[in-house]
This record gives sequence, structure tokens and C-alpha cells, in this order.
Amino acid sequence: MIKTTSLGSNRPLSGQLYKYTNVVKGWQQRWFAVDPETGVLSYYLFDGPGDTVQPGQPARGEAHLAAAVICPSDEDSKTFTINCASGDMLKLRATDARARQEWVNGLRAIAEIHTKAMGANPPLQPREQLAVHDAMASARQQLQATELSDAALARCIESADSPFPHTDPDLLLLKATSAASMQCLLQCLGILLRQQQYATLSISKNSNSDH
Repeated sequence: MIKTTSLGSNRPLSGQLYKYTNVVKGWQQRWFAVDPETGVLSYYLFDGPGDTVQPGQPARGEAHLAAAVICPSDEDSKTFTINCASGDMLKLRATDARARQEWVNGLRAIAEIHTKAMGANPPLQPREQLAVHDAMASARQQLQATELSDAALARCIESADSPFPHTDPDLLLLKATSAASMQCLLQCLGILLRQQQYATLSISKNSNSDH
């Protein structure tokens, strides 16, 4: 269940998702809400149908979407991840493939808006900073395309129509290596985005102190 709203609205994008906690606790049901004005994704304790999030109820956790990378997972058709600029990662699962795509599209749209806002440059900002911002945006797009290619590779290997045996050790190694490389690239991008964020904030503070 997902409630989609206009990004220009003050009403949040919200709905039920499952959040992976750890090996012991596994997947836990939570209610997620995104405030498009602040770009903050909040999640709350939620017991399922019939339960509601009360006004003023404290959030169980929050994640800032600015400079975040949102990617569908190749594990199944419901899971996706949010790699935040802070280095934190949320592993979430929607109710079905359609709901996952709605969440991914909505979160990416809000993340893009706030990433651009974060990179909004004061008049005295160096050209190099603009180049870095453009390079980061290009890297995010390339990683999203790579994520799709990685998922296609996994589906090809696992497909019942595949001419290759599913237990072929070389193919299994290829699949595992591709998935591990993808996660490594996402983590590296998260580190770079975090450094860019700190640099942007530093330049902004220095600019304000000069006035």
C-alpha cells in the first residue's frame, strides 16, 4: 500500500514497507512517510492493517534523501535499497513489484530535487565545484543503469530457459562477483557524495562569513 502525492505538495509520500533489521530480527513491518519539502524519509512502528500512525508519534528512524542512491535489488521483485549520503543503508521490501517501482520512482524524484538543492551554488562558488556536482549526477545515472544490467544478468542465469546449468560454478561465481561489485560501487559513491556534501556546506559557510 502506497499513497503517492504531488511533489509540490506538503503532504508526504507514505505507505507500508518491510525493513530489514538484521539476521536475528529479519524483516519488520514499518510505516514510511517522506516529506517532499525537507527530503526526509521517516519510519514508524506499525502493526499492520487496522493500525495507524498517530499525529505526533515519534519516528523510529529517519533518512535524508539528498544525494541518496535508490536501487532495486536483484534478490526478488519487491526489494530495494536506499544508500544515503551519510553512509547509512536501508534495505526495504514492498508488497509487490508494482509497489516497489512506485516507491523507487517517487524516492528518486524527491532525492533528485534535494540533491540539486544541496548543490545549489552561491555566486562565488568555484567552477570546479560545479564540475564535481555534474560528475556526481552522471555517476548516479551510470550506477542506476549498471544496477539494471546486474539484475538482468542475474535473471538470465536463474531463468528456466537458460541454456546454462543453474549450478554451473563459473556462472554462480559471476553472479556473486557482479552483485558484490555493485554493492562496492554504491558504497564508494556514497562516500564521494558525503565528501561533496561536506565540501558544499563548507563553501556555503565560508561565503556567509564573508558577508
